[in-house]
Amino acid sequence: MSVKHSVAHLLQNRTVHRTVLENGLTVLAVNNPAADIVSGRIFIRAGGRYEPLKQAGLSHLMASVITKGTDRLSSQEIAERIESMGASLGADATSDYCLMSLKTVSADFAEMLKLLAELMRSPSFPEAEVELERRLTLQGIRSMQEQPFAVANTQLRQSIYQSHPYALPSLGTEETASQISRADLQHYHQTYFRPDNIVISIVGRIAPEAAVEWVDRIFGDWQPPSQEDGSWVPLPTLDLPMLTAKPERVVTVQDTQQAIVMLGYLAVSIHHPDHMALKLLNTYLGNGLSSRLFVELREKRGLAYEVSAFYPTRADVSHFVVYMGTAPDNAAIALEGLRHEVDRLRTTLLAPDELQSAKNKLLGQYALGKQTNAQIAQIFGWYETLGLGIDFDEKFQQHVAEVTAEVAQEAADRYFTEPYVSLVGPAAATELTEKVGVSVHD
Repeated sequence: MSVKHSVAHLLQNRTVHRTVLENGLTVLAVNNPAADIVSGRIFIRAGGRYEPLKQAGLSHLMASVITKGTDRLSSQEIAERIESMGASLGADATSDYCLMSLKTVSADFAEMLKLLAELMRSPSFPEAEVELERRLTLQGIRSMQEQPFAVANTQLRQSIYQSHPYALPSLGTEETASQISRADLQHYHQTYFRPDNIVISIVGRIAPEAAVEWVDRIFGDWQPPSQEDGSWVPLPTLDLPMLTAKPERVVTVQDTQQAIVMLGYLAVSIHHPDHMALKLLNTYLGNGLSSRLFVELREKRGLAYEVSAFYPTRADVSHFVVYMGTAPDNAAIALEGLRHEVDRLRTTLLAPDELQSAKNKLLGQYALGKQTNAQIAQIFGWYETLGLGIDFDEKFQQHVAEVTAEVAQEAADRYFTEPYVSLVGPAAATELTEKVGVSVHD
């Protein structure tokens, strides 16, 4: 077996076997015999931040088409094989990685892995399927342009990220999606789909040694492209722009039944020491019916149809957002209320019970996200792909415990200064907000 390195990690009573094959492919395997199911997550270090701005949506279109044909199999034949085993197989693309997934009974795992390998190694990107998925993508983009939340979120992200790939939606824009060619998909695939750029995470009723053996048998002969001296061709170096906060106010007037009000702040990646403090503040502010924003702005003041916060986990610079959907007449009050609640975090320490409640909620939801084979495969593969290491699963709880009220306040004071403001709603609502004392420019 062509194994370069293998080690077993005992993490919270769960043994994770990490193996690197000679061709650079990383395999994570966990035996979980609770049910006769095996789930696999295959991470490719590609995705939105690897796309040129003029090809935004490339990863999404590739993920939509990669399962629709190989050099040997048609889309129909692929579907029939999957259905005949009662299995599932899919592909997806995110900001930081592309993902292929499978789920099957243990007895069919090897056959499904062979099929998945064929899709990954020799996709044909049939022209008709490319055109069909392009049309569906364009329909999706146009549909999003009619959804006030999506419009507000898109224009906020474009304002924050400017020329960074994170600025654009995963679907791309009408202009970029309409111009991506089959040749672009082939080039993207050839560039990033190579074994030394892939993590395969397998969890279920299968011995880790058997899982690794099957991966090696099926993927072991796949070699990265090589140079004349025999060394592997290096992966492209990302040249992402440095971001500095330049808050502004962006407005889209739509004749809608509600106004969407968003405040956004440039934040940090998962690799930054402040990441966990911001995760905790996000949980405290906007996670659930007991969150600060929900209680103060919806329950007590009746301002919101919906109100929440989000702070995406990113390999590169992230953003922290609070938002509200409200009656157009309340847009200005909503903006003031959101700003007040965020600013409060900079000046007022969380009370001990508030801090502990947020920690309990964050840790509880994290534990709930690791129950199924698919969830376990996802989280370990994700951490490995981001370069955090599989032991970040244990470090997560430790990092949460280390966040004090003072640490949280310091993080809030560092990042929650002047907000980017994004508004979508009737003209009267957006005009009302112009009088709100937020020192940004149009």
